[in-house]
Amino acid sequence: MAGAAAEQRRLATVVESWLGRPVLIVGDAMLDEWRFADSDRLCREAPAPVLTLRRRISAAGGAANTAVNVATLGGRAVLVAPVGADVAGDELHDCLDRAGVWDRTVSQPGRPTPVKRRMLAGNQILLREDSGDPDDALDADGVSRLLTALDCATEELRAAAGGEAPTLVVCDYGLGALPAPVRAWLVAQRERYATVALDAHDLADWRGLAPTVVTPSFAEATRLLARAGGASRPTGGTELHLEHSGSDPTDGPSELTVGAAPGRTHIDSAAHAESPARADRSGPVGEPTASEGRVALTGDGLSVTGTGVTVNTEAGAGVDRAVLAESRLAELHAHTGADVVAVTLDTEGAVVGGADGERRRSHSTPVPASHAVGAGDAYLAAMTLALAADAPLPTAAQLAQLAATITVSDTGTCVCLRDDLLAALDMRPEIGGHPSLVGTDELDAIVAEHREAGRSVVFTNGCFDVLHRGHVRYLEQARALGDLLIVAVNSDGSVRRLKGPDRPVNPVEDRGALLAALSCVDHVVVFEEDSPAALIEAVRPDVYVKGGDYPPELVPEAPLVRRLGGQVRTLGYVPDRSTSAIIERIRSHSQDLSPQATDREPDAVPHAQANMPDAVPHAQAGMPDASLSTGTQPTGAPTTGGSTTTRPS
Repeated sequence: MAGAAAEQRRLATVVESWLGRPVLIVGDAMLDEWRFADSDRLCREAPAPVLTLRRRISAAGGAANTAVNVATLGGRAVLVAPVGADVAGDELHDCLDRAGVWDRTVSQPGRPTPVKRRMLAGNQILLREDSGDPDDALDADGVSRLLTALDCATEELRAAAGGEAPTLVVCDYGLGALPAPVRAWLVAQRERYATVALDAHDLADWRGLAPTVVTPSFAEATRLLARAGGASRPTGGTELHLEHSGSDPTDGPSELTVGAAPGRTHIDSAAHAESPARADRSGPVGEPTASEGRVALTGDGLSVTGTGVTVNTEAGAGVDRAVLAESRLAELHAHTGADVVAVTLDTEGAVVGGADGERRRSHSTPVPASHAVGAGDAYLAAMTLALAADAPLPTAAQLAQLAATITVSDTGTCVCLRDDLLAALDMRPEIGGHPSLVGTDELDAIVAEHREAGRSVVFTNGCFDVLHRGHVRYLEQARALGDLLIVAVNSDGSVRRLKGPDRPVNPVEDRGALLAALSCVDHVVVFEEDSPAALIEAVRPDVYVKGGDYPPELVPEAPLVRRLGGQVRTLGYVPDRSTSAIIERIRSHSQDLSPQATDREPDAVPHAQANMPDAVPHAQAGMPDASLSTGTQPTGAPTTGGSTTTRPS
């Protein structure tokens, strides 16, 4: 038990160490749409179910979901990808915003955002509709703007990380986001990135990238080996042999035959006696199917067919995909130039190998296919973050498999949260068990503990009187600027002096409790003064954040922060979206209702007015206080995993 606890602590330390790690994700971003319906009858026109839509969920997919997983696991994620100027693109931007991804996508008018729409009844996927044509290639202007965005995002991440080279994740799913000029640019700029992860349907397109890690599926790995043309190699004993068909079809995958080495067989004498005809048969049995990325075991339990893969019925008897993948890891290293190759096997886990010959086999629990959508994105994100944090290969493989496994408990696009990963390791996300609400006397010890662990401290302050979505977005953006966010909230007396005798609306106990409940806020402290200068002196923040559309030079606390060695950041705001505006709307609605209230029963008026504060802030969601406001940069720690739910009226 003690050894298991020590192992969990070691893994949790790696998760903590990647907090704030800068990661640039580039590739095919798409929108996943899930439509949940009920069905209790067939239609009269055809033997088809009649569906009644009950719920609709939109989530980031593809490269966008990888970026969401990087952010939710604690990394600093920036996404560069072409996105259509359409409704699906707008929803995708919202998903990225909620998850705290820095959205640096490039708008592509006339080129639709790829969408995968799934219709489900009883958690069973009935159909999937895909939109977005991979033949809609980026034009020259689109390529130019994408390259500019890549260059700027790389430098932005480097600056945010204090000069540290960022990590690069390439997600190439063949939807046209990464044409040849973009691939060539990434290969030429390889040295600007410390760690490079590659997930591509066709790995042959990325020769020269020299990635740190590649994460092909079994089908993608076999396709690469087939196209590499390694038809014959010395084999011995029962070692598996892969044979290329000799030419690549123009309209389908390469065919790969898996069996024994030439001149050898796995058939024993009993099998020969039982079925001489079967023993004399040579060559592959079964044809490759057209299903993308899938390899399925046939009913007899002996042959496997899939995209570009056929397993010889006799020679492949008893051979599973993990054994085959492990036998060819060395060739996959050679053909990809990667230090680490992780061949993912869907519900069977993964086989991971390092360039030094180190091997790791991980396992997963089988789940319905509707539960595993995007699990590979969670795997890729965790593997990348672990390797970028210099974790040993076995540790990185273990954390990646754990991240993928804990996301598949329900239907939907998989997103792994850092807190869930730590919970799976029986570790609390808080360091040292400190509460969220702290006193000024506790603050010094807390900050010292985090500084000793090498974590950067972000500090902000405000009244936060009527907490609304604008505040939350502002705090998420602030949290993304470092490893620890401390929020100083004005006491009731301080608010009255700053805002007037009718403020605050909510007492400091309520304001502090709501702030402490936000996942992006680490600690909340109350201060009595009108200025947070004394707290800034005590905390000595690495980053001091203020809301407003003025430059950092005009922030009153800026000289003090810089004298203490910190930097000042301001987050712009949207005019007329503030706590004051919400309160004024509440009062306005109350006045509008008062003439009508004279004809009601005495107790009816308070009841109607009691519901008004809930309705008005809901309508004003996302409107930050003018003193604590947001810009369009969607950064911060996640609260919902990047999905949104709507119901039909």
